[in-house]
Amino acid sequence: MTSTITPSGGLAEGTEPEPGPRDSSSARTRRPWRTRLSRLDAKASPYVYIAPFFILFGLVGLFPLVYTFFVSLFNWKLLKGQGDFVGFDNYVKVLSDEYFWNSLFNTASIFLLSAIPQLIAAVFIAAVLDQNIRAKTFWRMSVLLPYVVTPAAVALIFSNMFGEQYGLINNILQNFGLDPIMWKSETLPSHIAIATMVNWRWTGYNALILLAAMQSVPRELHESAQLDGAGPLRRFLSVTLPGIRPTMIFVIITATVGGLQIFVEPRLFDSSGSTPGGSQRQFQTTVLYLWEMAFQRQNFGQASAIAWILFFIIVGVGVLNFFLSKSIATAEAKVGAKRRRRRAGGEK
Repeated sequence: MTSTITPSGGLAEGTEPEPGPRDSSSARTRRPWRTRLSRLDAKASPYVYIAPFFILFGLVGLFPLVYTFFVSLFNWKLLKGQGDFVGFDNYVKVLSDEYFWNSLFNTASIFLLSAIPQLIAAVFIAAVLDQNIRAKTFWRMSVLLPYVVTPAAVALIFSNMFGEQYGLINNILQNFGLDPIMWKSETLPSHIAIATMVNWRWTGYNALILLAAMQSVPRELHESAQLDGAGPLRRFLSVTLPGIRPTMIFVIITATVGGLQIFVEPRLFDSSGSTPGGSQRQFQTTVLYLWEMAFQRQNFGQASAIAWILFFIIVGVGVLNFFLSKSIATAEAKVGAKRRRRRAGGEK
């Protein structure tokens, strides 16, 4: 029934008032609250998800880094604790110490002897495992076994193998009428022995990373290159290697960081010696020299200075690797663009 309004403004007799609008005050209060909550969730939830990483990084990464720099500014002893403020004198003493430069040379030598053969062998193994061979899973698990073995066990085994008097390597050489090699007394043989330990442990790990990158390269590119007459080697150089370039850069950077921080292998290579790193410090790395400065000489101030100098060296080498990789990629892109323009010109 509809309502009729009289001229006086009232309702006519026998009519019922129309139902008024619903009371939406509660809906109006709920809807903005839910909207605000949804907006807050959209803005704040990403920070909540990544907060555990930054909290953990701040506790075990950033705080020790900053505190190490703080310690490097004082004459800090292991037992006495914080001493007088010396500023950057610890850095000056470290940079003027011949043992530090000797350790830096040993680190660079072992790094070059381990990183370059390691990457070449890892690329070769990954390329072999990428082929259609039998028992793929078995071989992929096999190359990872050296990485599973603890570094201490690897160092002890190879230390006995490279023993100067009763080592396996020297016994084999003597059976062929060759003179034994002083693996622990001379500089270059000791670097080769330690680099062999590093290569044996990390080559399979890097090979699996490169293998995953090779399998992500589209097979259509290989098929099209094969139809154009490219052989296996040409396809590997022109298709596979450019396709795994980002992963290769990652492997190079991680190998650089790990190589410059090498400690366990040289420490346990000749654990019976009184001086860490050989009697003449012939294979003492920078981290091993840092350990000696901190826990044998009990000079935490200079040890912290060594840590920060090594940190800057690692950052510098990483930035250099990045720019070199970027320049190589840019040069290859320019060469590829020139080839495409030549092909387009030839077709016309």
